Amino acid sequence: MSFSAGDAGKGAGLFKTRCAQCHTTGAGESHKVGPNLHGVFGRKSGQADGYTYTAANINKGVTWTEQTMFEYLENPKKYIPGTKMAFAGLKKEKDRNDLVTYLKSACS
Repeated sequence: MSFSAGDAGKGAGLFKTRCAQCHTTGAGESHKVGPNLHGVFGRKSGQADGYTYTAANINKGVTWTEQTMFEYLENPKKYIPGTKMAFAGLKKEKDRNDLVTYLKSACS
């Protein structure tokens, strides 16, 4: 399974219903239960300034790209055992493609 560009509009809807309760995307927005995601692409896991991560996130050392985010969002607890992210994941590839496409535009 690999990432392929999806529908950013559908991804925005998924973000609103599945992610926005815990995450923000805009520059300078505050962290919520989860970290602000602005600038996440190209950054290593566990590195958003001012957010307290688990050692699992910090030590994973993955660099967030469209592909790694696509893989992570299928099952976060399997991808980073010990993460405090409670989200169960998105099983459908299309949903993950749409969400990652949206995140790439919203978090840059």
